[in-house]
Amino acid sequence: MREFLRRTRRQREREPTLSFGSWDRLPVADPQVIVVCHPDWRGVRTAAYSFREPVVESADLDQRGDSLIAEMTAYDVDVVALHGFPPGSAGFLEKANRGGLRTRVVLYSSMAQHGAEAGEAAVADEVLALARSEVLHRVGFAKAGLAESFVALGYPAFYVPTRAPDLPEVARHDFDPGLHIGVLAEPFWRKNVVTQLGAVALLDEATVHVMNRPNVAYLNDLRIVEHGEMPWATFLSLQGSMDLNLYVTLSEGHPLSPVESYLSGVPALMSRTSSVFRDDPRLWELTTVEVPDDPSEIATGARRLLDDQDEAVERARQWIDRADAAAATQWRAFLAG
Repeated sequence: MREFLRRTRRQREREPTLSFGSWDRLPVADPQVIVVCHPDWRGVRTAAYSFREPVVESADLDQRGDSLIAEMTAYDVDVVALHGFPPGSAGFLEKANRGGLRTRVVLYSSMAQHGAEAGEAAVADEVLALARSEVLHRVGFAKAGLAESFVALGYPAFYVPTRAPDLPEVARHDFDPGLHIGVLAEPFWRKNVVTQLGAVALLDEATVHVMNRPNVAYLNDLRIVEHGEMPWATFLSLQGSMDLNLYVTLSEGHPLSPVESYLSGVPALMSRTSSVFRDDPRLWELTTVEVPDDPSEIATGARRLLDDQDEAVERARQWIDRADAAAATQWRAFLAG
């Protein structure tokens, strides 16, 4: 629901941000691709940048769409790919299609979200209607398994797994002695934060770090440090300073937080709701729990992962390298045609 409010709230008018500085400095490529994302949708923005294409960040494509399309046409852009669906996306895609650009959208939601969140369902329906009318030429889904279902329903759907992000150098926190665990997701239904905090209660002498503390009184005896929402680099610094991160969520697309954690050298425990690590049986066993709403199972998985964290981090980094190469190939196929 919070994401839906972010989508529908009227945005303050502001100039788009260009990752390449200015249009006359747009790197020449074949095909010439522009990625568009919302500057404030942090997970989607990180995923958009992971594909190493020129990025335009715009909070409202109704206000800036005409000028952006004019620039893209002037600089011979072939493909425009929207990550997420910022305000004004439908009109922007119609104009881009009329201007001869190949249009793409990548969605990061799951069908579980579509069934539970009216806002996410409305976005998916609007995107798929544009595809049905051939205004939008291809729809990408970051969650494994969705594309096949949408193809069966008659839509031009592709699986587009997120690539591994380039992490900046960040300073690490110097915490007090003891076990420090990160549960650094927003406390709404599918992130399962309260269950994971219940698991921390089963781990001896642990301090848990959160973004926003859930309003649940029975958790008051836990040692909880609340950090609030923060810029990406600050988040990476905090996440990379933990002994263990928990990301045992109820529904996921292609989660980047665990990937970032392992790239920082910190083990992360996940649920079995995405394809991350799935094709490495040993890594899958070490890094996931089967029942995400059972705090006792999460605590057991956390202890197991901490015992074998060196193996988990090494295997995870190898897996991330392989998956990134495969995702780059899939991305090129998604852009082609």
